[in-house]
This record gives sequence, C-alpha cells and structure tokens, in this order.
Amino acid sequence: MAILGAQLVLTLVMVSVIQKFTPHFSFAKWVLCSTGLYRYLHPTDAELRTRAGVPKEKPTKSKGNHHKQSATEKSAPTFLVPRAVDIQLETAPVTPSDVVYLRYFTEYQWLLDFSLYAGSVYVISEIYHYYLPLKGEVNLSMVWCLLVVFFAFKLLTSLTVLYFQTDESIGERSMCIVAALVYLLVAMVVLIVDESMLETGLEDAYSSFNHSASRFLTEQGLPSSGPASKIVVKFFIALGCGILGALFTFPGLRMARMHWDSLKLCKENRMMQILLNISFILPFILVILWIRPISRNYLTVRVFEGMDKPLLQPEAFETIRLLLVVLTVLLRFALMPIYLQSYLNIAHDRIEDLRTEAGRITNLEYQKKVSSIFYYLCVVTLQFAAPLIICLFLTLMYKSLGGFSWTGLFFDNSLQGECPDEDPGKTAAQRIFEQIDGSGQGEDNQFNIMESAQNMQISWTSLKSVFTTEVFKGFLGFATWWSYFTLFATSSLGILYQSYFTKT
Repeated sequence: MAILGAQLVLTLVMVSVIQKFTPHFSFAKWVLCSTGLYRYLHPTDAELRTRAGVPKEKPTKSKGNHHKQSATEKSAPTFLVPRAVDIQLETAPVTPSDVVYLRYFTEYQWLLDFSLYAGSVYVISEIYHYYLPLKGEVNLSMVWCLLVVFFAFKLLTSLTVLYFQTDESIGERSMCIVAALVYLLVAMVVLIVDESMLETGLEDAYSSFNHSASRFLTEQGLPSSGPASKIVVKFFIALGCGILGALFTFPGLRMARMHWDSLKLCKENRMMQILLNISFILPFILVILWIRPISRNYLTVRVFEGMDKPLLQPEAFETIRLLLVVLTVLLRFALMPIYLQSYLNIAHDRIEDLRTEAGRITNLEYQKKVSSIFYYLCVVTLQFAAPLIICLFLTLMYKSLGGFSWTGLFFDNSLQGECPDEDPGKTAAQRIFEQIDGSGQGEDNQFNIMESAQNMQISWTSLKSVFTTEVFKGFLGFATWWSYFTLFATSSLGILYQSYFTKT
C-alpha cells in the first residue's frame, strides 16, 4: 500500500509538472526550432516576374467596376512562368512562430511531450521498484505507457484516415488496403510457425489465459471451459497485425525516403553515414533476436569449442534485447534533425527537377511546390516519431509485465524482490486488513467498510490472476516483435523503391 501511495504521489507530481512546465519548455518544439533546421522560402511574385521576364500588369481604371477592381487587387494575381526559370531559393531558420501554424503541430507537440513525461515516470518507477518491489499493487507507470501507445495509435489512425477522405488520394488509399491484406496474410503465416522457430510465446500465453479465465468464471458461478478458442484468438491477433501494418506503411515509406536523402546530405561525413545505416538496420537485428535458432539457441544454449558454458545466460540475453530497443529509439531520435532536414531539402530538389522540364507553370503552383514541404513538416515528424514511440513503450510494458529485468546482464536477479519477513502470498492491502482486524476496533461501520474493502480486494486479485505474467509475456512480446517487423519491412520496401527509380 505504501508503494501504491508513492506511485500516486509521483503521478500527481508529474501531472503538476506537465501543467506548469509545458508552457515554458516543449521538447517537441525544441526538436524543430533549436536543432539547426532551416526551411526554403518560396519566391515572391515580383521575383518570379523579374526572373521570367513577365511584365507587371497595369490596373485598369473603370468607374463602374470600382468595387470589383478592388476585390481583384486583393486577390493573388496569377501568371505563367517557365518551369526552367533560374531562381535560387532563400533559406530561413525554423522558428517557434513558424511551427505553431503548421498542420498537426498541436498533436505532434502533445505526443512527444507526453511521451517524455511518461518515460520519466517509468524510469523513476523502475528505480523505486528495484529497491521496493511490488507485492500485488498496480504498477501505475504501465497506465502511462498504455496512454502513450493509445495516443500514438490514434494519431497514426487519423493520418491514415486522411487518405480515405479525399478523391485525390486514390493511390494512397489503395496502398493502405493492399498493405493491410498483405500483412494480414503474413501474420497468419507467422502465427502457425512453431514456437521452436519463432519465440512468440503465444502458445503459453493462450494456455495460461484460457486456464485462468476458466477458473475465474467458475469462481463467479459461470462454468466454462474457456472464453475463446485458439483459432478465434489468433484470427483477431492477425487482424490487429494487418491494421498495424497498414498504419505503419506510409511512415515506413517516408522513413525510407528520408534515410535515402540523409545519406546524400551527409555524403561528406563518413561517420554520420555509418550511424544512419546502423539506425536503419537495428530494427532488423531486433527482429532476428526473436528467431530462436539464430538468436537464443545460438547465444544461450550452444557451447562453443574451448568454452564450458554458453556465451550468455537467458537473463542476460533478455536484457540485451531490451537495451537494444532503447538504443535503437535513442539513436533514431538523436539523428532526427538530420532526417527532418533531408525532408525540408525536398523543396530545393523539386525546383531542381522543374528546371529539367519544358513548358510553363503558374506562379501559385510554383510557390506551392516549395511552401507545401514546410507546411507538412509536423505530419512527417509524426510519421517518423509515432512508430518509434509505439515500439519503445510496447517494449517497456513487455519488460515490466513480462517479469524481465534491466540488470540481467550484470548479475543474477533471481533473489530480487524477496521479502522473508512477510508472507509473499499476501498483498500489502491484505496485510493492512489483518492489522485492522487485530487492532480491536469493534464498531459496526468499520467492520462493514473493512469487509467491503476485503471483498473488493479479493475480486480484484481474482480478476488480476487471469492476466498472468505468461499472458503479458506472450501477447506483448508478439506485439513488440511485430511492430519491429512491420517498421523494417515497410522501410526496406521504400529503400527498394527509391533505389529502383534512382537507377531508372
């Protein structure tokens, strides 16, 4: 109960920090405005007229059309300029006054800042629980992690729904549908792979959930052999995998384009190119770490010649897998300014491509080709950050609810959390109720309150027994692995697309 009280205090403190600190400092705004990003400014009408040799229109004076003329003068004039007009775009640093008007800026700022605060809550909770382990209490940091995952999914869904609301996005809409069906098929194939090949843990999770749920329903007077069959559970898992694959499709393709452009941007910096390639390949390494024959069996079971034990203990292998996830996310966020600058440079590339084309274009279309890149900066940033945030916080939930440890690489944690002075089968709330029973307070209302609290505690304990560590380990482990798989698969498809069209 003391641990739960400490968690509540931490939650209240973080809520207060969010309310007081966010108006003065925003990590999301700092990423865009304080990391050296610069944007390209579209040429003015006067500059286009001068470069293209288009004479300035003289206003016609007409007595009867005075009001109509005033309205026309206020509207933007339209004229044609050659596509190959020679114009050098000017640049300007990205400032806070520029980004506040961008599309999806509020959603982007909320997601990144809330993720930062939720991560802080998680780190503080992990340190606190390391010295004072949980004994039946709810880990409130998991609520924060769940909220972050929910908000990230919500934003990715809203970005994907945009393709279904306009008639101009027929290609994007079709790609989302095809991606969902393809990932649904791939997920069905993956779900029938034996556990000896792919370490999903779903078989143990289903067995534990089915047995615990059946026992819970029996205790509630509802005899049951299990809540759902295995085929139904796997079908809904595959359906969720297809939806996640559709949501990750365009973020993955965007990531591939930014990675391709970032390599060109850093062509003079060999070390930066190596870091960019490492950040791109790390999700693939995470994917193969769940393939048992080439990861767990190779590192924790096989004994090499000249050695008397495997390279790693199982606890160390789990810790390395968790730490590699954190490293992947931190590395990509550290390289985020380079990726975003490579996106902003698309405005310059568009103008360079126009110079190779014949014909003419209106001044408004010419300016829109430049200004639209910066206008969608926050949308692109969300596509970059939201999948990484989902992968990270799913892994954090997988670690905490699956019973893993951050220190398995350094020493054995098998004795961590033991409390020999107290009965480990009793929760803190139950021990407090026993103390109240022996305190001698015999008033009826206190006994009624105590009895109600005990009944509530027993019901909560019974319900919580349905979702065991094996259940969380299996379902969250598979969700974590699938998020890495879809992220790398869509990015790899984008790289193949970029390389093919670059060669042709």
